Amino acid sequence: MKRTTLMLCGTLMLTAALAAGAQEGAGSQPAAEVPVAPPVFGETVEVRVVNLEVVVTDRDGLPITGLQAGDFRLTVDGDEVPIRYFTEVRGGDAVEVEAPEAGAAVAAVPDLVPGSPVGTSYLVFVDDFFSIGRDRDQVLRGIVKELARLGPEDRMAVVAFDGNRLELISSWSQSARELERALHRAESRPALGLQRRADKRNLASDQRLRRELGSPSPGGLDGQLDVTQRWYADLLQTQIKNAVSAAAAALRGFANPPGRKVMLLLSGGWPYDPAEFAANDYTRLIVEPGLKRGDVLLAPLVDTANQLGYTIYGVDVPGLENEVFGDAEFADAPDLVTGTSGFLRESNSQWSLEFLSQETGGRAMLNSRRLEVLQRAAADTRSYYWIGFVPDWQGDDARHAVEVEPLRKGLKVRSRAGYLDSSRTREVSMAVESVLLFGSGPNVQPLPIRVDEPKRKSVGVMSVGLELGIPLDGLTLVPTANGVSTDLELRVAALDERGGRSEIPVVPIRLDLPSPPPSGKYVAYRTTLELRRVRNQVVVALYDPVSGVIYSASVEIEP
Repeated sequence: MKRTTLMLCGTLMLTAALAAGAQEGAGSQPAAEVPVAPPVFGETVEVRVVNLEVVVTDRDGLPITGLQAGDFRLTVDGDEVPIRYFTEVRGGDAVEVEAPEAGAAVAAVPDLVPGSPVGTSYLVFVDDFFSIGRDRDQVLRGIVKELARLGPEDRMAVVAFDGNRLELISSWSQSARELERALHRAESRPALGLQRRADKRNLASDQRLRRELGSPSPGGLDGQLDVTQRWYADLLQTQIKNAVSAAAAALRGFANPPGRKVMLLLSGGWPYDPAEFAANDYTRLIVEPGLKRGDVLLAPLVDTANQLGYTIYGVDVPGLENEVFGDAEFADAPDLVTGTSGFLRESNSQWSLEFLSQETGGRAMLNSRRLEVLQRAAADTRSYYWIGFVPDWQGDDARHAVEVEPLRKGLKVRSRAGYLDSSRTREVSMAVESVLLFGSGPNVQPLPIRVDEPKRKSVGVMSVGLELGIPLDGLTLVPTANGVSTDLELRVAALDERGGRSEIPVVPIRLDLPSPPPSGKYVAYRTTLELRRVRNQVVVALYDPVSGVIYSASVEIEP
């Protein structure tokens, strides 16, 4: 799977399209043939309070109840910060805590009424790309059997990812019958995990052939992968990035459900370290430029979950890998040197689930625990402390470590490990990427767009012209010495039919006008894209930083 390279070359048709129109009363549309595409994206996420769901247990793992805000110490990057909000949830109900004194800094979490049930919103993410159908269906059937455990205030939504697009199987529902049907629909989807196994088997066959031909094998001091190992590691890294982006997009698509927010992440196996996974040899320390580890690859999902207040429960769909125990149908050939082919790779993939869960305050459900997903998640989210604080927001994309420490001895706590001080630029770029993977959403303005006929540029590459109709009515125009002006940001994202995704460039656009335009005026902006010569889904978004308004459109482009 290759990344899509997106080349942009833009031209602002200011004099012809706007100046004459503004001064001479030209038509209100840039061109009659420019259709108004439907809005395709919701909103960027604005978070001011960071909420922590803190589970407290004793040495035996039993939950501890009855604590107050003064029983905790909260630090950010090692510095103590005040707790602003505090509520205990016990057995699924909000508990009345000690009433704060007048003017006290700590208040109850808003919208939680003492004695009332606190629901849990479960977002089920089904990874069809890495999962084998047999294993995935077993986990889904386990969830179906446990739907009766949902409380009266609980709800569930289901999405699935096939390596290319996210599909909404079910929006939020509290009906066990509707959710059962949705989970059965998820079972009926094609699972592509056998193709991922084929990739591994091809690598194993190549390594075996190299040994038979007497090619030198990398030794313990060789930190470089051979050609086929590097190809496989690059492939894995791209696939993991796509899956992580899809899961983050799913969270953003369900950003604000009521109650406790939980993602049940059904993963078919995302290696934490693609280079180590490809080498499959514990005697070698692999150092490969350009290959990242899980702390970087998984960061977009961790950051989004922590920003939105989601706890991730990573579910190990394969369980005890068949290849470890010699299932001939799915097994990799064992490594002739170490004999540990399956074990090393299984541990590598399971650590991704451990990392995602630990960083967001959840628990990984590995091996046999994957068959009791809802039971274990429900038990873990019924009793906890909800602690909120307000950071000193800078919008600089810096990550901050958060630690909750119990002041009573002998207690253990579990909560999310940090938060990202996300910038507005990053928020908008992630918003555009979410549209690319997840489709339409509310709260945007339409952006008129016209697409030229694609032209072949070189082998495997095509160029296509786009004309955007920038609506002037909603823009924030600032008076200047020569008239009025505004600064905008253009973002274009592309996803091709093979799963290749472009990076999302941010193109500044400045409009300088001699005078405020009449109502209903547009200015035409032309840009040229260079895309892989296959079918592409392209999302275009225009952002006004002053007003925060996003104008967007989505088009499909074929050679």
